[in-house]
Amino acid sequence: MGTRIGVAVVGAGMAGQAHAYGYRNAPMHPDLAGIEVDLVAIVDPVEPLARSAATRFGFARTAATVDEILDDDGIQAVSLALPNDRYVEVIPRLLAAGKHVLAEKPLGRDAAEAFALATAAQAAGRTAAVGFSWRRLPAVEGIARLVQGGAIGPVWYVSGWFVSDYAATPQTPLSWRYDRAVAGGGALLDMGCHTVEAARYFFGKENRIKDVFAWGATMVHKDRTTGEDNAVLLLRLEDGRTSLTEASWTAKGGMELRNEVYGTMGRIVTDTSSTRIRAFIQQPAGYLMEKADADVGWVFPIPDEARVYGYHEEMRHFVESFVKGEQPREDFVDGYVVNSVLDAAYKSMQSGHWEAVHIDSKVTG
Repeated sequence: MGTRIGVAVVGAGMAGQAHAYGYRNAPMHPDLAGIEVDLVAIVDPVEPLARSAATRFGFARTAATVDEILDDDGIQAVSLALPNDRYVEVIPRLLAAGKHVLAEKPLGRDAAEAFALATAAQAAGRTAAVGFSWRRLPAVEGIARLVQGGAIGPVWYVSGWFVSDYAATPQTPLSWRYDRAVAGGGALLDMGCHTVEAARYFFGKENRIKDVFAWGATMVHKDRTTGEDNAVLLLRLEDGRTSLTEASWTAKGGMELRNEVYGTMGRIVTDTSSTRIRAFIQQPAGYLMEKADADVGWVFPIPDEARVYGYHEEMRHFVESFVKGEQPREDFVDGYVVNSVLDAAYKSMQSGHWEAVHIDSKVTG
């Protein structure tokens, strides 16, 4: 008889459904053969949305609030796909109830919130992961294997390019992201958190980020948000190596994720837009891809989107981590470090200068 792990997902929107899809379809590592994931509850105050997700993915029940799952001993782990301002209130309660937690990125609206959550997770002794799904893209895992195998020599430069057009996404309402008080920032926080964590991974997390220089502005969606809809971030390690991030909420044509990693003996390039199906259609054919802004003409549907965007591997690694009693490779400490980098970036946007990245060793050790 195998071991059964009970999971709840909080938030039945696009990200929450990607989490559910990952839990449902990601096989465990052969070392953990016999572990089965039970989708116990999907939590969302919008009852029709929760019921639809429950039917689609096979959740045993729905719930309207987190309160309804806190005392459920059949739930060991909880995935959170909520607006950014909710984490600082919800996560400590889940940890206090003994749950392992995976929080969709970013961990906090700023470094202070992320520091508090990382500290709470360490005190609780629970497995606590941040959902940097970019880090789990099969293409990014492929980069890592080449880099770690020495294929391109020591890495000296990394760039990440993450763009889409949120305003053109009727199938996934994202209005809370435009509210800076709720989100904590604009395109840089929303998308740049992925590229910063990926850069840390490619360089090696033991290499400290010294300072950053950033630009950001609201170029197009001035009637929607006071947060930046376009941003550029240059981060610099203590040894002088650099990484460049470009983030946009205004790019037409659907979501695109690109990486370039330069080493002394080669370079690696990935681009999600180059791996899709390309089709010219005159009749809508349903869902094509996240943040698609056209459903006729030339379209670029993504088969098995949750796997391509890293959610399967993300969910599998989270489950395997808490089963083994380990912290995941992207834990709350990583979430805090990334928030600290982005805090410095927002300060740089205002000052027009390089700004130091401040990390509290009480959390990072």
